[in-house]
Amino acid sequence: MTSITCFKAYDIRGELIEQLTESVAYRIGRAFAEELQTRTVVVGADVRKTSIPLKLALSAGLLDGGAKVLDIGMAGTEEIYFATKHLGVDGGIEVTASHNPINYNGMKLVKSGSVPISGDSGLFAIRDRAQTYDEMNVQARMIAYSGAELVSDKDFLEGSHSIKEIKLLETRRYERVSCVNDYVLHLSEYIDYRKLKPIKLVVNAGNGAAGPALDAIELFFQHQNVPVEFVKVHHQADGNFPNGIPNPLLPENRADTADAVLAHKADMGIAWDGDFDRCFLFDEQGEFVEGYYIVGLLAQAFLAKEKGASIIYDPRVYWNTEEIVKTNGGKPIKSKTGHAFIKERMRKEDAVYGGEMSAHHYFRDFAYCDSGMIPWMLVAELISSSGKPLSMLVKERIAAFPSSGEINSTVENAGLTIKKVVEHYQDQAEHIDKTDGIGMEFGSWRFNLRKSNTEPVIRLNVESKGDIPLMKEKTAELMALITA
Repeated sequence: MTSITCFKAYDIRGELIEQLTESVAYRIGRAFAEELQTRTVVVGADVRKTSIPLKLALSAGLLDGGAKVLDIGMAGTEEIYFATKHLGVDGGIEVTASHNPINYNGMKLVKSGSVPISGDSGLFAIRDRAQTYDEMNVQARMIAYSGAELVSDKDFLEGSHSIKEIKLLETRRYERVSCVNDYVLHLSEYIDYRKLKPIKLVVNAGNGAAGPALDAIELFFQHQNVPVEFVKVHHQADGNFPNGIPNPLLPENRADTADAVLAHKADMGIAWDGDFDRCFLFDEQGEFVEGYYIVGLLAQAFLAKEKGASIIYDPRVYWNTEEIVKTNGGKPIKSKTGHAFIKERMRKEDAVYGGEMSAHHYFRDFAYCDSGMIPWMLVAELISSSGKPLSMLVKERIAAFPSSGEINSTVENAGLTIKKVVEHYQDQAEHIDKTDGIGMEFGSWRFNLRKSNTEPVIRLNVESKGDIPLMKEKTAELMALITA
């Protein structure tokens, strides 16, 4: 049995050659088709050099597993989510490593209806089946689709692929399709774009997959005479990532967007990660807006359109979100962090929207999936309808509930460190929450501490009620305990 080590709790991620190869991709595709007994699967890939080779090998495996394959080409993860639901197929797979280092790649998998596949819902069963395939048979089947010998590891890393698309097309069960127009039309339904006032947006695709999607949105707006101007930064899709791996969550990756906002006097800046399932916003002053406060803005936007709706949020920081939801007549519901948990809870509660401080935003009418395009559209609409700049929309909320942002610390023993912190504060706590990690409330301030699933890291978030010095004091106090 060949061990496959790139399966994680919620997706597939691995180092190229060491963990993820064309052979592994073939195995995953075949196992996916056989384990789920799929008839039709939609596939797509981000801009990384190895994404097309992996997608074609994956497709060969799907075909051998008995499935028909619909290939939507270069796409973001949310385009796979949309296509899977829109086309009514049995599953979807996006080849992407999102914001991981350049020597990595991976896959995100969904079932019919774009229901996520995680370790609790079949992902490890796919892995176990993939490990059973005989290596000689795998090689023989791949050669059948290659039209030549298999490429070397060096050529694979440069984007060469063993599986030839012409060979896949000859099976008549592999088709190239496009859902771009339907996807853009669906996005447009989240806002009243005909009432948008003139707005200028800096958009930074980070040389990732967001660029082509933005071009399609821009074309739609032009046809509808919507007065939106895009200022494009690092727009061209380029698997070499000449401006660095697109990950705006890192402070060092924000300057290009912020500088462009100021230089062009834009109303807002938007930056995406590689597969654009997350977007990060900058106000008109070039200031980065923490994802936490965007959750509150989007909750407000949805409750203005659907009174009494349920809103899901994660337990790391939530006082701001809870107050906004309650004030606007909604039902606030706390859920464990992570896309599989959020999506499951949204389905259970029929929630219109779910948000995480990490910039993942989920939408009921988007198959309960996360999108990096819908959030900025809704915020642009809020700016237009309110007549207020983004800085003003979030300034009062930041003052009302200042937060530390997530602080990650590498520790020798995460469990013991958290136990030490809990013992220090438990007698003072007015409320202890165990939805995800440990949350403790102390009247005017609170914190959440949780450990990583994959590394010896603990993650701290602190917030207060209108008291920035207190928030900073307690953050320093907690960090001293953690690092002692």
